[in-house]
Amino acid sequence: MQLVAPTPSLSAVDWGVIILYLIGVIGLGLWLGRGQRNTRDYFLGGRNLPWWGVALSILATETSALTFIGVPAMAYGGNLSFMQIVLGYALGRVLLAWLMVPYYFRNEIYSPYAFLGRAFGAGAQKTGAVFFLIAGTLAAGVRVFVTCIPLQLILGWPVLPAILLFVGLSLIYTWVGGIKAVVWTDAMQFVLLLAGGVFALFYLPTLINGGWTGAIGQAREAGKLEWLNFDFSLGGPFNFWMGMIGAVVFVLFTHGIDQLVAQRVLACRSVADGRRALLFCSVSIVPMMLLFLMVGVLLWVHYNYTLIPIEIPENAMGKKQADYVFPIFILAEVPTGVKGLLFVGIFAAAMSSVSSALSALASVSIMDLGLGDLAKTDVAKLRWSRSVTLFWGGILICVAFLSREVESVMNAAFSLVGLTSGGLLAGVTLSIVLKRGPAWPVMAGLGVSLLGMIWVHLNGMVHWPWYTLIGGAIMLLITVPLHLFATQQRRRS
Repeated sequence: MQLVAPTPSLSAVDWGVIILYLIGVIGLGLWLGRGQRNTRDYFLGGRNLPWWGVALSILATETSALTFIGVPAMAYGGNLSFMQIVLGYALGRVLLAWLMVPYYFRNEIYSPYAFLGRAFGAGAQKTGAVFFLIAGTLAAGVRVFVTCIPLQLILGWPVLPAILLFVGLSLIYTWVGGIKAVVWTDAMQFVLLLAGGVFALFYLPTLINGGWTGAIGQAREAGKLEWLNFDFSLGGPFNFWMGMIGAVVFVLFTHGIDQLVAQRVLACRSVADGRRALLFCSVSIVPMMLLFLMVGVLLWVHYNYTLIPIEIPENAMGKKQADYVFPIFILAEVPTGVKGLLFVGIFAAAMSSVSSALSALASVSIMDLGLGDLAKTDVAKLRWSRSVTLFWGGILICVAFLSREVESVMNAAFSLVGLTSGGLLAGVTLSIVLKRGPAWPVMAGLGVSLLGMIWVHLNGMVHWPWYTLIGGAIMLLITVPLHLFATQQRRRS
């Protein structure tokens, strides 16, 4: 298919909408940042945030730019099979709400890695923190890169200036307001993200011959609406067992052990509120993902008979990057004014991802690695926390720049999280079950699990929804025998 030159652009009205949004979200974040007195306020919002605000923040974080851009791209290049994974996501949240949340509120903790410290000592806690920081930084860097796609299209900017702009804007309110500013700006940004997806879902059929009926008919004929696959496979494509087993275990990590989401649950007022937040997310995630998958299907139908107005970039391997399709559609074919609102939806999703990552990385660095111990007073610790937030902003910029050659941002982000997710999930589970023990078996298990998952990832035969289960199994196979051995030796001595 012959592609035409990139000529579409944003009007003054669209730019006005975008600038107004950026001013509004930064202003809101700065206003919410008033009265920060200590790290409890900065990282947990004083543990006084309403469950519905936390729930919207979780949805904004987990959907993010990966959902707004990456999920339509998955359906554009495939079908609806990702819904099998989404069903696992929903089930995993229900299990987590009842199994894990009560442990969060039994003691004053800032992250799930504190469980490792209380059961196995500071060495295990710090190792768990480092593992989160490694995988969390890599995955967040990929998410940051996603945010640059619209700016590249709109302004023709190189990747680096686009990354600097997004990280810089997110840093402003995260640095000042901490998790409270992040949660409430997330809630507002989620509404904008959802509105953008709903508009695209109902606008696209107006551009297709036969409207909804014609679009669905063409999609069904091409197999784009297929979603159930009962063939068991550790590799691709997505299948039912991958969703009901692999994705469920994956969510136990992402929403129970990964600080990115766990920090928000910890900011709730009570166990009941934490459960309400997760259950709301469980109910909401299915229609949310289906919405954006259908946008991808409709984009495929539309561009199956219409020239793509802007050439889709290729990565270093010469493969078209489907993640650009939805932003291209918005820029080229959406009416003036609404175009600005849709880009605001992308920006909202992007800034939510960046701010959430910054807050999570900073909190783990201060509270789990013990960097906060360098400060003698609450005021000094708060100041130190903000400095660490700035540091992680710089790291995300570097990682995002190195992520520009990935073929699928969705798969890349989840794969990177999966390198350490299984080990951390198994480690925290053991800390709850075993109560006490030496640190070195846990540290050894985490190390072997990471090496094993790096090998699995490089081998390329296993799809990322299985990563957490496999990594957790490796961790348990190494740690449990070593723990029993260490316990026996201690009793003998």
